[in-house]
Amino acid sequence: MRLLQSFARPLAAAGVVVVISLSCAQAQPAQRAQPSNAYEPQVGQQGKDVIWVPTNQRLVYKMMELAGVTSDDYVIDLGSGDGRTVITAAKRGARAHGIEYNPDMVELSKRNAAKEGVGGQATFVRGDIFESDFSKANVITLFLLPQLNVRLRPTILDMKPGTRVASNTFDMGDWTPDKTITLDECTSHCTANYWIVPAKVEGTWRLPQGDLTLKQEYQVISGTLKSENGNVPVTGRLTGDQISFKAGNMEFTGRVSGNTIEGSSRPAGSETQWQATRGG
Repeated sequence: MRLLQSFARPLAAAGVVVVISLSCAQAQPAQRAQPSNAYEPQVGQQGKDVIWVPTNQRLVYKMMELAGVTSDDYVIDLGSGDGRTVITAAKRGARAHGIEYNPDMVELSKRNAAKEGVGGQATFVRGDIFESDFSKANVITLFLLPQLNVRLRPTILDMKPGTRVASNTFDMGDWTPDKTITLDECTSHCTANYWIVPAKVEGTWRLPQGDLTLKQEYQVISGTLKSENGNVPVTGRLTGDQISFKAGNMEFTGRVSGNTIEGSSRPAGSETQWQATRGG
């Protein structure tokens, strides 16, 4: 299950706060405490700054498919609710972890994971997603309104290039998804958005052909290639650390590694190797 921001209040992180009036304790008969394993969350229940809404399990599967989750992945779900997204990732063989503010939800998630036979692969912790370190994940999943996604966006963009991000319904502001799918025969929260964290390539690079100056808007790049023959406009795209762009009749592809790019180019139909380094 996922956590959804309240439309009435700004959202921070998911959680539930229960206030008990102690002043009435002596006037009320003693009641037996509810067993911790009897906790059942209610759709729309108020949390720390959120209401709670579960993700359609069909959409969870689609999010896993979009992100291509396998046993090689470490998935972290931000606001993990009853644990269903984490559990689904674990069933695909991934190491999966949920960060959830509500301690009752955390314990419920652990029980659910144990029932599904993935208690060893699916782990959960109580925490604030804005104060948690999720940098070691290579897949991030979330179900938060855009203002929370945008607040998380700088942290996500600083993650390793190629990190995959799947969101239930809500976007990342002006960071356009790389892919979007929508469930049929679904009435609410039916869309999965998917991004791949791009490498950072803005700046001037030295190529054998001349100086390549790039501007970057998330995964979209533009700029100019300056050589002794003049300036040629450049347009291209990043997919994680993979870069591709066109400059006149030249097509370049390569892999970004810090301040170095190595790849191949195809001028006039023939392929040659190229390397670029970023200036200071």
